Amino acid sequence: MRIIYFLLFLPFVLTAQNNTLDFSSALTVINSFDSTQKAKSVYPFDDMSRYDWNYLPPSLIQRRGVCLKDLDSTQKKNVYALLKSFLSDKGFSRTQDIMNNEYYLKELEPDMIHRIPENHFLAFFGTPGKDSIWGWKFSGHHIALNFTIVNNQLAFTPIFFGVYPAEIKSGQNKGRRIIKDEEDIGFELINMLTSGQKEKAVFQKNAFRDIVTTNAIQVGPLTPVGILAKELTSQQKNILNKLIVCHLSSMPTNIAEMRMKRIVSEDFNQLRFGWAGGLIKGVPHYYRIQGKTFLIEFDNTTHNANHIHIVWRDFDGDFGIDLLNEHYKKSKHHHK
Repeated sequence: MRIIYFLLFLPFVLTAQNNTLDFSSALTVINSFDSTQKAKSVYPFDDMSRYDWNYLPPSLIQRRGVCLKDLDSTQKKNVYALLKSFLSDKGFSRTQDIMNNEYYLKELEPDMIHRIPENHFLAFFGTPGKDSIWGWKFSGHHIALNFTIVNNQLAFTPIFFGVYPAEIKSGQNKGRRIIKDEEDIGFELINMLTSGQKEKAVFQKNAFRDIVTTNAIQVGPLTPVGILAKELTSQQKNILNKLIVCHLSSMPTNIAEMRMKRIVSEDFNQLRFGWAGGLIKGVPHYYRIQGKTFLIEFDNTTHNANHIHIVWRDFDGDFGIDLLNEHYKKSKHHHK
């Protein structure tokens, strides 16, 4: 029965999404580049910069790759098509919204030198179509997407989104929230717990200033904190499930479904939900969901709790490490 209720919420955000991964869209982008752009954006797969990622503005932390603002309109369309083929509809629109938010920030803070619209970078590692192992990344302020393809299997993490302001407080866009469900459902879950459950779930009174893992290349399980899913009621488990699905909803449907099945096989009851900080909006707050193989972090702490960061990490699968290990093991066996 557990599997049935656990998969129950997949339609919540993942229906009407017939996205199939189209690797040819990556070749279209590369083939539209001139030699200078290719030199900037295409690297060998084993180039160590594949593991570098960040979510600060590129004017603070330089990225490798070709910059979106330096491309012509056709090339930009090709990049958007590439993003669309590797993200769900929700993931693609969120990515666009965060990118477009830079125009709003430039208006809001005209003297801030780091507000540069379209300052997002694209880099490839290996050659799609030709190589069985390749990858690509798209990175800029508040966006870090890392894709690794091993024999047509896709690894999707680390994946990071952020937004400031989390809620626009005035003007014509008043009330706009680019990242909404991950916060609202998190509050719904923590506030439906009994006082005894909250004592376990809330592991510290003050929220962290950022996600704990920041932009680490590799992460392992954090100290086990919070309440175990097996200590939740079935209704509370359903909300936790809904929250996890929400974090998966930027990924293509087939990837999201595969992840859900993996979480089910890990034993859902051993998941931990931990909270730090305030239990109401406007007070800095943070939560994490940790399983045997993955970690979700959410924080809304700075700028008077109006600045969100969210990340999904796979302990063995970030940058396709698990797929690559399996591939090399098979290759070694094959060549014996």
